[in-house]
Amino acid sequence: QVSPALRTPRRPVWLCSIPGRLGVLFGTDSRLLSHWRAETAFHLHFYSGRQEQTQTAHLRIDTHSHHWEDAPSEEPCRPGKRCPALDMAIRTKWAGATISWNGTDPFF
Repeated sequence: QVSPALRTPRRPVWLCSIPGRLGVLFGTDSRLLSHWRAETAFHLHFYSGRQEQTQTAHLRIDTHSHHWEDAPSEEPCRPGKRCPALDMAIRTKWAGATISWNGTDPFF
């Protein structure tokens, strides 16, 4: 039997399977689960446990700006370029969000 804490987590947690590789995307702000205004700008962490990932990736998600408005050098997701699979997965929940990897090269 699954405990109530596992059915309704206190923090936002998503298990990701992107091109067959598993990872965990999670947030530390519990308001993401219950307050829609918390979804304007927030931070998520991603961990895959793979050797090429030496530390948890710290992502900044902004749902009010648009990824096509950023400077071309800052955003890898522009026409003619490939977009990181994790960015595309995040945008299934928050369409049009700008995702900043905070200086880390997108590896997933």
